[in-house]
Amino acid sequence: MPRPPLLLLALRAFAETGRLGSMKAAAGALGVTPGAISQQVKALERRLGLPLFERHNRELRLTGTGRQLLDPLVDAFARIEAAVDATERATGGHRHRPLLVSTSASFAAGWLVPRLGRFAALYPGIEVRIDATSALVEVGRGPGSADVALRHGLGDYPGLEVVRFLMPRLVPVGSPSRLATGPRLSRAEDVLHYPLLQNSDGADWALWLRAQGGNDAEGRALRGTRFPDDHLLVRAAVAGQGLALVAEFHAAEEIAAGRLAVALDLPWPSRFAYYVLTRPGPGRPPAALAFRDWVLREAAGCGDGLPPQPPPSATATRKVTNAAA
Repeated sequence: MPRPPLLLLALRAFAETGRLGSMKAAAGALGVTPGAISQQVKALERRLGLPLFERHNRELRLTGTGRQLLDPLVDAFARIEAAVDATERATGGHRHRPLLVSTSASFAAGWLVPRLGRFAALYPGIEVRIDATSALVEVGRGPGSADVALRHGLGDYPGLEVVRFLMPRLVPVGSPSRLATGPRLSRAEDVLHYPLLQNSDGADWALWLRAQGGNDAEGRALRGTRFPDDHLLVRAAVAGQGLALVAEFHAAEEIAAGRLAVALDLPWPSRFAYYVLTRPGPGRPPAALAFRDWVLREAAGCGDGLPPQPPPSATATRKVTNAAA
């Protein structure tokens, strides 16, 4: 009796989960729910009669069978995407598709959008579409994925070409009265003894703590009230609601007036920066390269930017870890 055919969706769900390290990340990459990813992976496991992941609380680890299956599947999907890209280039498909740029809503509003008019003037034939999200996204992997991503983090983006372009210095601040009566702060992880006020992404405190070598095994740096912009973060900190991690210039006036104080003055970790991400190697749309180079030039012209640098060669790695782009 012939075996039933394998479902392409189940294979893709497994490949993305194994490659990105979590079902939530795979769901974000494929534009579906984590529950849908879980169902597809379980269907594939039933079809094979073998487990592909070991599940430990929230952590997924590939089994021996999973490791054996993952690389050939990832390579196969990469070849499919390369074939689609080659067809688009041969037929001029890239010329008619908007350039999809993924970044957080706060960075889009505060830095990118005010400058986009200059890009449009330089490249009137390139239509830019902004995907304002902090969720993990696919970059340069075919239809539906972003062509370029701008991300704030530590530069850990396996398999992508990663170029640092902005290094705004963030400072932890709080009201002087709250700091005077609260626990003493001497190390990075001491901030966890205070309520942490978060930006809309809710990621800066955790990234800052990692960059400073702090320990947060319980994930407390991800908790706290979220605010849509730095102005509201500063107001909440002035009101004594907790500590805020904000760009120096946003807090300068309140610090000078004595309404805020720097909670902990530590050397700034250079890894904690903004990065422009593209797919490595040949085959990228020319519009993506033009946008990347324009971002680097724009950043070089502002106070926190870095001199333009040639993009490094990225080494693709595949491992079961949680990584955000």
